[in-house]
Amino acid sequence: MTGDESDTDERASDRRASTATADAVADEGADRGDRGGRGDGDGGEFPQEPAGETALLLDTMLGKLATYLRMCGYDAAYAGERGIEADDDVLALAHTEGRVLVTRDRELAARAERSQPLSTREVTEQLLELRRSGFDLELADEPARCSACNGPLERVDRTEPTPDYAPETHEETVWRCRNCGQHFWKGSHWDDVAGTLDDL
Repeated sequence: MTGDESDTDERASDRRASTATADAVADEGADRGDRGGRGDGDGGEFPQEPAGETALLLDTMLGKLATYLRMCGYDAAYAGERGIEADDDVLALAHTEGRVLVTRDRELAARAERSQPLSTREVTEQLLELRRSGFDLELADEPARCSACNGPLERVDRTEPTPDYAPETHEETVWRCRNCGQHFWKGSHWDDVAGTLDDL
């Protein structure tokens, strides 16, 4: 999340449902076992391109990773938020929207047109794998994606009011998601994510 997630969760529980669901589904997926691996799948390796030029689709085991990638500026769709679980449906979505499939499922990665297979379970280890594969994992000066729903962000004008959970615009720069309406700012959660990325 590009704002202060702790504050948002406490005072805007109705707007955090998709993120909570994503994390729950991701945890369930991890419990199914490690089917992934960095094999030589037919999908090939991830192309080294800037975040804003690479659309991704993360399968249902990678909900937490989606949040980090969105904060780094990636258009990172999450299959769990789309209600898609079947492999064929995941592949069809990746093809239709021209997305690189990110998955821990080696067989699924091999079937995709373009894929980035992962072999680890922990999100920090997954981020490290992605960085080694050429992903640009830096927080942007100007956040571009909503970490809750992947929608585009826009800066809130200094004359506009903000919700109770967000700071006033004369105190901090605030962004709003064009899709779900959630507000974000560079609070403590932003600092925590920056620290995690710096430690990779």
